[in-house]
Amino acid sequence: MNSITSLLLPWIISLMVMPTHQVEPVTHSLFDGKTLNGWQVTDYYKAGRVRVKDGCIYLNAGLDMTGINWAGEFPWTTYEVNLEAMRLEGNDFFCAITFPVRNSFLSLVIGGWGGMVVGLSNIDGYDAANNFTSVVRSYGTGIWYPIRLRVTQDKVEAWVGKNDKVVDFEIGNYRLSLRAEIEPSVPFGFATWKTTGVIRNITLTELPAQ
Repeated sequence: MNSITSLLLPWIISLMVMPTHQVEPVTHSLFDGKTLNGWQVTDYYKAGRVRVKDGCIYLNAGLDMTGINWAGEFPWTTYEVNLEAMRLEGNDFFCAITFPVRNSFLSLVIGGWGGMVVGLSNIDGYDAANNFTSVVRSYGTGIWYPIRLRVTQDKVEAWVGKNDKVVDFEIGNYRLSLRAEIEPSVPFGFATWKTTGVIRNITLTELPAQ
C-alpha cells in the first residue's frame, strides 16, 4: 500500500459508514375543527348544506352531490392524506376524495353505487364501478372509519377502516381522469352523493422524495 493510499483510506472508510441524512415527513392539519378556513364549498347543483359542528364537517345530502374543496395549493405527488369519515344517513358514497396524481386527478369513491363500491375513478375512462380497482365493502351508518390515501409517482394506495387496504394501484401508462360531475372538486376535495357524510381530523403529510 503506497503512502497516498494509506492516508486516504481512513477518509474513504468514514464516507462508506457515514449515515445518510433522512428527510422527515412534514404533516399539516387541513382542518382547524372550528371553521372552513382554507376550504370552499364546492359549486354543485342544488347541493346540501355544509356546516362545521363539534370538530366535524357535515356534508348534508343534496339533490346529487355536496362537497368542499381545498382553496390553496396542493402537492401533485408524494403525499399522504389521513382523515376519519362517517355516513350519517343515506345509502351512497359518504366520502369521495378527489386528489392530484402526476399531471391529472383521480377520485377515491367510498361506498358508492348503492353503498358498497370502493375504487378509483377514472382509469382509462372507466369509473370505480367498472374498472379493476373496484372492490365491494359494507360500511355501516353512524360509524367512524379511518381513511388513509397515499400517492407516489408510481402508485396510489388507500386504506379504509382498520388495516383494510382497498386500493393498490400501479399507475404505469394508464390514462387518469375524472367523471365530469366531480370535476369542481379539484385540486383536492370531498364529496357525498345524496348522502349525509361527516369528516374530521384531516391531515396532509408531504413524504420525502423517492
